Amino acid sequence: MIKNYILTSFRHLLKQRFFTFLNVVGLAIGLCAFWLINHYVTYERSYENFMENKEDIYRVQLDVYRNGELVYKSSENYAGVGAAMKEEFPEVQDYARLYNMGSKNNVIITWENGPNGPVVFKQQKFLYADASILSLFSYEMVEGDRDKALEQPYTIAISETMAKNYFGNEDALGKTLRLEDDDFNDEPCIVTGVFKDHPTNTHLKFDVLISFPTIYGRYDGALERYKTGWGRKDYYTYVKLENGSDPKALEQKLPQLVNKFKPELAEQNGEDVLLLQPVGDIHLTSRLTDEAEINGNGEAVGYLAIIAWFIIIIACINYINLSTAKSVERAKEVGLRKVVGSQKAQLIVHFLIESSIVFFLSILIAFVLVLAINPLFNNIGGVPSSYVIWTQSWFWISAGLFWFAGSLISGFYPAIVLSSFKPVDVLKGQFKGKGSGIFLRKALVVMQFTTSIALIIGTFIVYEQMSFMKNQDLGYNTDQVMVVERPSTRDTSNVQAENDYMSFKNGLSDQPMIAGVAGSGMLPGKKLRFKTQIRNLNQDPSEATTFAVGSMDYELFDLMDMEMLAGRNFSREFIKDPDTAIVINEYAARALGFTPEEIVGKYISVDRFNWKPQVIGVLKNIHNESLQEAMQPLAFFLQQYNHEYMMVKMSTNNIEETVAVVNEQWDKSFAGNPFEFFFLDSYFDSYYKSEKSFSDLFLIFTILAILIGCLGLFGLSSYTAVQKTKEIGIRKVLGSSTSGIISLMFKDFVILIGIANLIAWPVAWYFLSGWLENYPYHISINFLLFGLAALLVLIIAFLTVSFHTFKTAQLDPAKTLKYE
Repeated sequence: MIKNYILTSFRHLLKQRFFTFLNVVGLAIGLCAFWLINHYVTYERSYENFMENKEDIYRVQLDVYRNGELVYKSSENYAGVGAAMKEEFPEVQDYARLYNMGSKNNVIITWENGPNGPVVFKQQKFLYADASILSLFSYEMVEGDRDKALEQPYTIAISETMAKNYFGNEDALGKTLRLEDDDFNDEPCIVTGVFKDHPTNTHLKFDVLISFPTIYGRYDGALERYKTGWGRKDYYTYVKLENGSDPKALEQKLPQLVNKFKPELAEQNGEDVLLLQPVGDIHLTSRLTDEAEINGNGEAVGYLAIIAWFIIIIACINYINLSTAKSVERAKEVGLRKVVGSQKAQLIVHFLIESSIVFFLSILIAFVLVLAINPLFNNIGGVPSSYVIWTQSWFWISAGLFWFAGSLISGFYPAIVLSSFKPVDVLKGQFKGKGSGIFLRKALVVMQFTTSIALIIGTFIVYEQMSFMKNQDLGYNTDQVMVVERPSTRDTSNVQAENDYMSFKNGLSDQPMIAGVAGSGMLPGKKLRFKTQIRNLNQDPSEATTFAVGSMDYELFDLMDMEMLAGRNFSREFIKDPDTAIVINEYAARALGFTPEEIVGKYISVDRFNWKPQVIGVLKNIHNESLQEAMQPLAFFLQQYNHEYMMVKMSTNNIEETVAVVNEQWDKSFAGNPFEFFFLDSYFDSYYKSEKSFSDLFLIFTILAILIGCLGLFGLSSYTAVQKTKEIGIRKVLGSSTSGIISLMFKDFVILIGIANLIAWPVAWYFLSGWLENYPYHISINFLLFGLAALLVLIIAFLTVSFHTFKTAQLDPAKTLKYE
């Protein structure tokens, strides 16, 4: 019997090719979109899943308050925090620290005994680490013992890829690598471990780990600074709690730890608050100072997950709508089946089998679509090719659930409707569609329109916000600025360091393709790490304001096209500038109680250094960080050499030639240092990576949702036009025009679209307002975009509905009156 049901279902589906095509393609596109969105979502939510006991591992966050004001939230804290927590609190099972020197300084690591000469690499994914880090993070070892690899001084663990880069196919264990950095360290280190390359879905990406004991003996006081100190805040600290421990309860005890080791904070009217971040939440929820990697956007990922469900629901709505709409057409078939003895349960099973065939075919087509689209999608969403969708268990589970649950839920209502027909009424030709069925179809169409309108509004707002952030006046110009980080190794003599820098600068200034060179300790887009309290001389120390502080040379303001509102720039004509002068931004001037013009010439106090510089200029406010962050008071002091970054402004579009010239001069001025560079505009834009992916994906899947809705509407309007063939013929005979008939047929849809707008507008406003509030600088919601979305849906619906109505209205009335 089942075989007969299957054969009968196939015959019916082939007979109704047009509607079968619409159903299968609509479901396939919906499932493909659902899979691709969830591929992106599950990847973004999979960070740190490789860790054993991930739920017990936390990063220690530090919130710094001064004078009751939150200064900043940092991912780094003090060297002694981890050890103190393990000593004081029994629920802390283990800890590990990482010193983020690799992201702040440049390091050259050399294998001097390479078969063809020294093998040299400049390393930036480089960290000093406790021995416990490899086991705490569950890193697999290719060579060496992960529990002991970093126990001893002058030992190093490297990634599998890095081992191949240095040693090829040779064993790495026991080989010596030479470590040189810009802090004048020059040390041989033994390779004691090779770990497997870290997965891409981790917030910590490093290639080289140096044991912490390596730095303990470098100078007097190093042991206290790097192991037990509570002075500098430069260390990532991770703790592993005993299984079942309550992290919130532990957080309540952390203030007593700070009071014990930082008692002076109370006297300074300051407070340090330690918090615990679940390691798995860092990528999507943490936006702290000094993050090791640019974070994702958890809220955006959540919105996309919701869109995925909307799309799959819209696809299923299409199937239900078309199936119930076609129910009248199949009434006679059902009546005959009942007359010859079919039971209601048998009819339900038959129609469910028909539904399951449609869903199965849609799954096959969706799978082919995913195969074809996945590489392009991965590129847009930033999902690595190594994260393969069909190796994920959820993919196959969702396919099975979609086939089973989709067939059952989407097919059940049409099956009930079709199997409930009364044979007597049907065979007499007296059966008509039930009012409840018509109402359901209209309700489902409203749901489709509501979703489409809300998604279109969302697309408009997301793109407006992205355009606003990317085109906002930052207060400086990032175009054609090449950035070169300071050399990894340099002479210990300050005189020589200055000579090398001036050699590089002067050597490029004579080149026609170079517009200027400037040194800087700040990098637009990157948080200024150094912050301190500054006040005007009439204020009490408790009234000081927290400033972010950066350094630069004489030329940076001009090179970056920064505008002075009052006063002057640093100048070589003023010999005392390096020691006594400071430039602040307008925001800072007003925070100190002055207008830009009033504060020029006044002295301010930097109590931490007992320094009272004179404000010589006020800079127009700049967004030193991306527009994801609020503006802050800034102070700039003069540093004539030893800069963290060197900015090279190009005056030509011939990038290849310019890079070659800069490279040549670099090799002359900083011999032995590998040359690396990046462009400032690209670097700044990288901070919008997650927003860019979100906006692109939002647009793509909004279009797909509209396409799926159009397929359903196309089928429904086709069926409606066929059902009203005789009515259209009569109206034509009575003198109705084609446009009048189209308007009449479209009237019902206009009402449905109006209802959909009443639902979609407040929902879209609520969610989009909340999303925009995440940005300190954002657009105001333009309600004209709501009207534009409604108009767009109206036009799409009109074109879709009018297509079949127009074709039917063009038929000869003599033929249409004979219909049925």
